[in-house]
Amino acid sequence: MIELRTPREIEEMRPAGRFVADVLLAVRAAAEVGVNLLELDEVAHKMIRDRGAESCYIDYHPSFGAMPFGKTLCTSVNDGVLHGLPHDYTLQDGDLLSIDFAASVNGWVSDSAMSFVVGTPDPSRAEADAKLIRTTEVALDAGIAAAQPGKKVGDISAAIAEVAHAAGYSINTDFGGHGVGRTMHGDPHVPNNGRAGRGFPLKPGLVIAVEPWFLETTDEIYTDADGWTLRSADGSRGAHSEHTIAITEDGPLVLTARD
Repeated sequence: MIELRTPREIEEMRPAGRFVADVLLAVRAAAEVGVNLLELDEVAHKMIRDRGAESCYIDYHPSFGAMPFGKTLCTSVNDGVLHGLPHDYTLQDGDLLSIDFAASVNGWVSDSAMSFVVGTPDPSRAEADAKLIRTTEVALDAGIAAAQPGKKVGDISAAIAEVAHAAGYSINTDFGGHGVGRTMHGDPHVPNNGRAGRGFPLKPGLVIAVEPWFLETTDEIYTDADGWTLRSADGSRGAHSEHTIAITEDGPLVLTARD
């Protein structure tokens, strides 16, 4: 069911968006060469405890997950792109790390993600990694800019796809953006490829996560043996950018802005 939020409810969602942004910035700052993914998860876990927030991930067990997620942060490394389950892995120079985090504050959820290179970029990969990461960010900005009242979900999808295709990337539509509110995932689905003018109308009060993610040389993925991490079928790297936004009478409002 698609729910529309009142202006007051959107204001009540701001603290969740701010908290999610702060956690991602703290995790990024901690993500140095020699740091273990489990240590990054503990950074997020401690901030949840200190804030009195609630994790959206620990008990999360959708049909595509082998078991309840059990951690507070998604950490996807190199050929991992989505749903990366934190495990005993120490970050290396040049790793491409995607972090995705969602939490509930005062009963309202926000969801956001970012990708970056850890330490010193590998000279043989630096340009390709920078292009891939930047393309997800530009596509995210384009999708948000298209999220105007009176438009359709397809306008967001088409804007994201235009950026990806211009950069030479293909698009997987199995996973994409989604409604956000009292829970992390709701309707409508916001695919990263679609036709402008199609889909659910973007009405004031609609709150969604917009999340372009691309793989360098494929659009095919598989689930890792850990039952969660989604990896590229050909071993190429992936990147992921995401914000939670609210559609307002004046246009899109980014609730998880990290400025």
